[in-house]
Amino acid sequence: MNALATSLMLTSSLLTGTEWDTAQVRDLYCLARNLKLHPRRYRTALSGRCIALVFEKPSLRARVTFEAGIASLGGSSTFLDYTAHHLGERESIADAAISLESRAHCVVARVFAQETLHELAGHVSFPVINALSDKFHPCQALSDFFTLEEHFGDVRGLKFAYVGDGNNVCHSLISTAARLGAHIRVATPAKYAPDPAVVGEANLVAQKAGATIEILRSPEEVVGGAQAVYTDVWVSIGHEAETADRLTAFPGYQINEALFSLAAPDAVFLHCLPARRGSEVTDDVIDSPRSLVFDQAENRLHVQKAILLTLLG
Repeated sequence: MNALATSLMLTSSLLTGTEWDTAQVRDLYCLARNLKLHPRRYRTALSGRCIALVFEKPSLRARVTFEAGIASLGGSSTFLDYTAHHLGERESIADAAISLESRAHCVVARVFAQETLHELAGHVSFPVINALSDKFHPCQALSDFFTLEEHFGDVRGLKFAYVGDGNNVCHSLISTAARLGAHIRVATPAKYAPDPAVVGEANLVAQKAGATIEILRSPEEVVGGAQAVYTDVWVSIGHEAETADRLTAFPGYQINEALFSLAAPDAVFLHCLPARRGSEVTDDVIDSPRSLVFDQAENRLHVQKAILLTLLG
Protein backbone atom coordinates (compact mmCIF):
# COMPACT_ATOMS: atom_id res chain seq x y z
CA MET A 1 0.00 0.00 0.00
CA ASN A 2 1.47 3.42 -0.93
CA ALA A 3 2.04 6.22 1.56
CA LEU A 4 -0.97 8.28 0.47
CA ALA A 5 -3.37 5.34 0.84
CA THR A 6 -1.92 4.42 4.21
CA SER A 7 -2.22 7.99 5.49
CA LEU A 8 -5.93 8.01 4.80
CA MET A 9 -6.31 5.05 7.15
CA LEU A 10 -4.30 6.53 10.01
CA THR A 11 -6.65 9.41 10.70
CA SER A 12 -5.57 9.78 14.34
CA SER A 13 -2.22 11.09 13.11
CA LEU A 14 -1.07 13.89 10.81
CA LEU A 15 1.36 12.10 8.50
CA THR A 16 0.72 13.79 5.16
CA GLY A 17 -2.00 16.41 5.52
CA THR A 18 -4.24 14.45 3.16
CA GLU A 19 -5.98 12.92 6.18
CA TRP A 20 -8.08 16.04 6.74
CA ASP A 21 -10.84 17.31 4.50
CA THR A 22 -11.86 20.93 3.98
CA ALA A 23 -14.19 21.08 6.97
CA GLN A 24 -11.53 19.65 9.28
CA VAL A 25 -8.98 22.22 8.12
CA ARG A 26 -11.54 24.96 8.70
CA ASP A 27 -12.15 23.64 12.23
CA LEU A 28 -8.40 23.61 12.82
CA TYR A 29 -8.14 27.27 11.76
CA CYS A 30 -11.00 28.26 14.05
CA LEU A 31 -9.18 26.67 16.96
CA ALA A 32 -5.85 28.24 15.95
CA ARG A 33 -7.46 31.70 15.89
CA ASN A 34 -8.86 31.16 19.37
CA LEU A 35 -5.49 29.93 20.63
CA LYS A 36 -3.80 33.01 19.19
CA LEU A 37 -6.35 35.45 20.58
CA HIS A 38 -6.95 33.81 23.96
CA PRO A 39 -3.86 31.76 24.90
CA ARG A 40 -4.56 31.89 28.65
CA ARG A 41 -7.80 29.95 28.20
CA TYR A 42 -5.77 26.91 27.13
CA ARG A 43 -3.01 27.00 29.77
CA THR A 44 -3.84 23.53 31.10
CA ALA A 45 -5.16 21.90 27.92
CA LEU A 46 -2.23 19.45 27.78
CA SER A 47 -1.69 19.11 31.51
CA GLY A 48 -0.15 15.73 32.28
CA ARG A 49 0.69 15.04 28.64
CA CYS A 50 4.24 14.42 27.41
CA ILE A 51 5.12 14.88 23.74
CA ALA A 52 8.29 13.32 22.34
CA LEU A 53 10.07 15.41 19.71
CA VAL A 54 12.05 13.00 17.51
CA PHE A 55 14.26 14.94 15.09
CA GLU A 56 16.55 13.37 12.47
CA LYS A 57 17.10 16.80 10.88
CA PRO A 58 18.23 20.09 12.47
CA SER A 59 15.56 22.69 13.12
CA LEU A 60 15.01 26.16 14.50
CA ARG A 61 11.32 27.06 13.99
CA ALA A 62 9.85 23.56 14.26
CA ARG A 63 11.59 22.72 17.51
CA VAL A 64 11.08 26.09 19.18
CA THR A 65 7.43 26.45 18.20
CA PHE A 66 6.53 22.92 19.28
CA GLU A 67 8.40 23.18 22.59
CA ALA A 68 6.99 26.63 23.35
CA GLY A 69 3.50 25.61 22.25
CA ILE A 70 3.47 22.46 24.37
CA ALA A 71 4.68 24.39 27.42
CA SER A 72 2.04 27.11 26.92
CA LEU A 73 -0.65 24.40 26.93
CA GLY A 74 0.60 22.99 30.22
CA GLY A 75 2.26 19.91 28.74
CA SER A 76 5.85 18.72 28.75
CA SER A 77 8.17 17.73 25.93
CA THR A 78 11.23 15.55 25.56
CA PHE A 79 13.62 16.26 22.71
CA LEU A 80 15.26 13.20 21.15
CA ASP A 81 18.18 14.13 18.90
CA TYR A 82 18.53 11.63 16.06
CA THR A 83 20.69 13.82 13.82
CA ALA A 84 23.80 11.70 14.47
CA HIS A 85 22.10 8.32 14.02
CA HIS A 86 18.71 7.96 12.40
CA LEU A 87 15.70 6.04 13.60
CA GLY A 88 16.14 2.36 12.87
CA GLU A 89 19.94 2.37 13.12
CA ARG A 90 20.62 1.70 16.81
CA GLU A 91 17.39 -0.26 17.24
CA SER A 92 14.40 -1.03 15.09
CA ILE A 93 11.77 1.66 14.61
CA ALA A 94 9.22 -0.75 16.07
CA ASP A 95 11.24 -1.17 19.29
CA ALA A 96 11.76 2.58 19.59
CA ALA A 97 8.05 3.25 19.01
CA ILE A 98 6.91 0.71 21.60
CA SER A 99 9.37 2.17 24.13
CA LEU A 100 8.04 5.67 23.49
CA GLU A 101 4.45 4.57 23.90
CA SER A 102 4.94 3.82 27.60
CA ARG A 103 6.48 7.25 28.21
CA ALA A 104 4.74 9.70 25.87
CA HIS A 105 1.28 10.63 24.62
CA CYS A 106 2.29 11.83 21.14
CA VAL A 107 5.33 11.89 18.85
CA VAL A 108 6.29 14.87 16.72
CA ALA A 109 8.81 13.57 14.18
CA ARG A 110 11.08 15.40 11.75
CA VAL A 111 12.54 12.69 9.53
CA PHE A 112 14.26 11.98 6.25
CA ALA A 113 11.88 9.31 4.95
CA GLN A 114 8.08 9.48 4.85
CA GLU A 115 8.06 5.71 5.42
CA THR A 116 9.61 6.26 8.86
CA LEU A 117 6.50 8.14 9.97
CA HIS A 118 4.18 5.41 8.76
CA GLU A 119 6.24 2.76 10.51
CA LEU A 120 6.19 4.76 13.74
CA ALA A 121 2.43 5.24 13.51
CA GLY A 122 1.93 1.56 12.84
CA HIS A 123 3.44 0.58 16.20
CA VAL A 124 1.82 3.09 18.57
CA SER A 125 -1.73 3.90 19.60
CA PHE A 126 -1.13 7.63 20.04
CA PRO A 127 -0.84 10.39 17.39
CA VAL A 128 2.24 10.87 15.24
CA ILE A 129 2.72 14.33 13.75
CA ASN A 130 4.83 15.00 10.68
CA ALA A 131 7.12 17.95 11.44
CA LEU A 132 8.80 17.43 8.03
CA SER A 133 9.67 14.47 5.84
CA ASP A 134 11.05 14.05 2.35
CA LYS A 135 7.51 13.94 0.96
CA PHE A 136 5.37 16.35 3.00
CA HIS A 137 5.52 19.31 5.40
CA PRO A 138 1.86 19.65 6.52
CA CYS A 139 2.48 21.83 9.59
CA GLN A 140 4.21 24.40 7.38
CA ALA A 141 1.56 24.52 4.66
CA LEU A 142 -1.31 24.66 7.14
CA SER A 143 0.41 27.58 8.87
CA ASP A 144 1.07 29.31 5.54
CA PHE A 145 -2.57 29.28 4.46
CA PHE A 146 -3.65 30.31 7.94
CA THR A 147 -1.33 33.33 7.49
CA LEU A 148 -2.86 34.08 4.10
CA GLU A 149 -6.37 33.96 5.57
CA GLU A 150 -5.30 36.46 8.23
CA HIS A 151 -4.06 38.76 5.47
CA PHE A 152 -6.67 38.30 2.72
CA GLY A 153 -9.62 36.70 4.51
CA ASP A 154 -11.05 33.55 2.95
CA VAL A 155 -8.49 32.11 0.50
CA ARG A 156 -11.10 30.55 -1.79
CA GLY A 157 -10.29 31.79 -5.27
CA LEU A 158 -6.89 33.16 -4.21
CA LYS A 159 -4.24 33.02 -6.94
CA PHE A 160 -1.22 31.31 -5.40
CA ALA A 161 2.14 30.90 -7.16
CA TYR A 162 4.95 28.57 -6.15
CA VAL A 163 8.31 28.87 -7.90
CA GLY A 164 11.25 26.51 -7.39
CA ASP A 165 11.76 22.93 -6.30
CA GLY A 166 8.76 20.58 -6.36
CA ASN A 167 9.69 19.34 -2.89
CA ASN A 168 7.95 18.43 0.37
CA VAL A 169 6.80 22.00 1.00
CA CYS A 170 5.47 22.26 -2.55
CA HIS A 171 3.55 18.99 -2.10
CA SER A 172 1.88 20.20 1.08
CA LEU A 173 1.06 23.60 -0.39
CA ILE A 174 -0.65 21.91 -3.37
CA SER A 175 -2.62 19.64 -1.04
CA THR A 176 -3.69 22.46 1.29
CA ALA A 177 -4.57 24.86 -1.53
CA ALA A 178 -6.82 22.19 -3.04
CA ARG A 179 -8.67 21.68 0.24
CA LEU A 180 -9.21 25.40 0.79
CA GLY A 181 -10.27 26.27 -2.74
CA ALA A 182 -7.21 28.32 -3.72
CA HIS A 183 -5.92 28.27 -7.29
CA ILE A 184 -2.28 27.17 -7.30
CA ARG A 185 0.21 27.38 -10.15
CA VAL A 186 3.63 25.78 -9.76
CA ALA A 187 6.74 26.51 -11.85
CA THR A 188 9.65 24.08 -11.64
CA PRO A 189 12.33 22.73 -13.96
CA ALA A 190 11.07 19.49 -15.53
CA LYS A 191 13.49 17.33 -13.51
CA TYR A 192 12.26 18.81 -10.23
CA ALA A 193 8.49 18.78 -10.74
CA PRO A 194 6.20 17.71 -7.88
CA ASP A 195 5.23 14.05 -7.50
CA PRO A 196 2.37 13.22 -9.96
CA ALA A 197 0.70 11.05 -7.27
CA VAL A 198 0.49 14.03 -4.91
CA VAL A 199 -0.84 16.28 -7.67
CA GLY A 200 -3.36 13.61 -8.69
CA GLU A 201 -4.77 13.27 -5.16
CA ALA A 202 -4.96 17.05 -4.83
CA ASN A 203 -6.73 17.40 -8.17
CA LEU A 204 -9.54 15.14 -6.97
CA VAL A 205 -9.99 17.34 -3.90
CA ALA A 206 -9.63 20.57 -5.90
CA GLN A 207 -12.47 19.62 -8.25
CA LYS A 208 -14.86 19.44 -5.29
CA ALA A 209 -13.56 22.66 -3.74
CA GLY A 210 -13.64 24.70 -6.95
CA ALA A 211 -9.85 25.02 -7.05
CA THR A 212 -7.38 24.53 -9.90
CA ILE A 213 -3.84 23.16 -10.00
CA GLU A 214 -1.39 23.92 -12.81
CA ILE A 215 2.14 22.54 -13.09
CA LEU A 216 4.14 24.70 -15.49
CA ARG A 217 7.74 25.55 -16.37
CA SER A 218 7.67 29.34 -16.75
CA PRO A 219 8.12 31.40 -13.54
CA GLU A 220 6.81 34.46 -15.36
CA GLU A 221 3.60 32.68 -16.36
CA VAL A 222 3.05 31.39 -12.84
CA VAL A 223 3.77 34.66 -11.03
CA GLY A 224 1.79 36.85 -13.44
CA GLY A 225 -1.25 38.19 -11.56
CA ALA A 226 -0.63 36.03 -8.49
CA GLN A 227 -1.72 37.32 -5.09
CA ALA A 228 0.73 35.16 -3.14
CA VAL A 229 4.20 34.20 -4.36
CA TYR A 230 6.09 31.45 -2.55
CA THR A 231 9.52 29.87 -2.87
CA ASP A 232 11.81 27.53 -0.93
CA VAL A 233 15.49 26.61 -0.94
CA TRP A 234 16.82 24.92 -4.05
CA VAL A 235 18.85 22.35 -2.10
CA SER A 236 16.96 20.80 0.82
CA ILE A 237 18.59 18.74 3.58
CA GLY A 238 19.32 15.31 2.18
CA HIS A 239 19.92 16.56 -1.37
CA GLU A 240 23.38 18.02 -0.83
CA ALA A 241 24.93 15.58 -3.33
CA GLU A 242 22.78 17.21 -6.03
CA THR A 243 23.94 20.77 -5.24
CA ALA A 244 25.91 21.35 -8.46
CA ASP A 245 23.09 20.12 -10.71
CA ARG A 246 20.46 22.07 -8.80
CA LEU A 247 22.42 25.34 -8.86
CA THR A 248 22.62 24.94 -12.62
CA ALA A 249 18.90 24.22 -13.02
CA PHE A 250 17.32 26.87 -10.79
CA PRO A 251 18.84 30.36 -11.38
CA GLY A 252 15.95 31.35 -13.67
CA TYR A 253 13.56 30.56 -10.80
CA GLN A 254 14.84 33.22 -8.41
CA ILE A 255 12.19 35.49 -6.88
CA ASN A 256 13.66 38.94 -7.46
CA GLU A 257 12.03 42.33 -7.84
CA ALA A 258 11.70 41.96 -11.60
CA LEU A 259 9.80 38.66 -11.31
CA PHE A 260 7.78 39.73 -8.26
CA SER A 261 6.66 42.88 -10.09
CA LEU A 262 4.60 40.65 -12.41
CA ALA A 263 2.36 39.62 -9.50
CA ALA A 264 -0.82 41.43 -8.50
CA PRO A 265 -0.40 44.89 -6.91
CA ASP A 266 -1.47 43.53 -3.53
CA ALA A 267 0.67 40.38 -3.78
CA VAL A 268 2.59 39.07 -0.79
CA PHE A 269 5.75 37.00 -0.60
CA LEU A 270 6.13 33.82 1.44
CA HIS A 271 9.02 31.50 2.32
CA CYS A 272 9.12 28.71 4.90
CA LEU A 273 12.66 29.65 6.05
CA PRO A 274 15.56 29.26 6.36
CA ALA A 275 16.19 31.25 3.19
CA ARG A 276 19.33 31.28 1.07
CA ARG A 277 19.37 34.99 0.35
CA GLY A 278 20.72 35.72 -3.10
CA SER A 279 19.78 32.26 -4.35
CA GLU A 280 16.02 31.54 -4.45
CA VAL A 281 15.11 35.05 -3.26
CA THR A 282 16.74 38.46 -3.16
CA ASP A 283 16.89 40.75 -0.13
CA ASP A 284 14.69 43.40 -1.71
CA VAL A 285 11.80 40.91 -1.88
CA ILE A 286 12.17 39.00 1.38
CA ASP A 287 12.74 42.20 3.39
CA SER A 288 9.99 44.21 1.70
CA PRO A 289 6.79 45.32 3.47
CA ARG A 290 4.94 42.76 1.31
CA SER A 291 6.86 39.85 2.83
CA LEU A 292 4.96 37.66 5.32
CA VAL A 293 7.82 35.30 6.16
CA PHE A 294 7.97 36.16 9.86
CA ASP A 295 4.18 36.09 10.19
CA GLN A 296 4.39 32.55 8.80
CA ALA A 297 7.03 31.67 11.37
CA GLU A 298 4.92 33.03 14.24
CA ASN A 299 1.80 31.24 13.07
CA ARG A 300 3.58 27.90 13.17
CA LEU A 301 3.18 28.20 16.97
CA HIS A 302 -0.59 28.72 16.90
CA VAL A 303 -1.42 26.21 14.17
CA GLN A 304 0.76 23.50 15.70
CA LYS A 305 -0.91 24.04 19.07
CA ALA A 306 -4.24 23.56 17.32
CA ILE A 307 -2.94 20.37 15.68
CA LEU A 308 -1.85 18.99 19.06
CA LEU A 309 -5.21 19.75 20.66
CA THR A 310 -7.12 18.36 17.68
CA LEU A 311 -5.25 15.05 17.79
CA LEU A 312 -4.93 14.72 21.56
CA GLY A 313 -8.47 15.84 22.33
